[in-house]
Amino acid sequence: MKRLSIAAIALLSACTTEQQPQTNLIPRPAADDPTPQGIAYLCDGRKEVSVVYAKNRASVTLDGRTWRLEYQPTDQGFRYVDTTNEWAGRDDLATLRENGGNARPLAFNCRPTRRMA
Repeated sequence: MKRLSIAAIALLSACTTEQQPQTNLIPRPAADDPTPQGIAYLCDGRKEVSVVYAKNRASVTLDGRTWRLEYQPTDQGFRYVDTTNEWAGRDDLATLRENGGNARPLAFNCRPTRRMA
């Protein structure tokens, strides 16, 4: 009986062990990297954003529209902008938003899902 109790406790503790969520960290290239590299992102609302990074620029595509954004240095994370939009974030989380007074998000909580060829 004692062996059965020990085995049951061991089995139970294995079932309740919290597992860390898996993240799909796909590193963004350095801003000054001249080699174009594409990354597909999935955002809240199942919106898909594709970004091609190359030499201080990012071509950001959402819903068939593409913006060519320029890199802007920032203390934390990354930021690419043009006169109308901004692609910014840090680590594996990004947001595409309009520039200006209301700064309406077009796609938010965007996480990388895969590299694009």
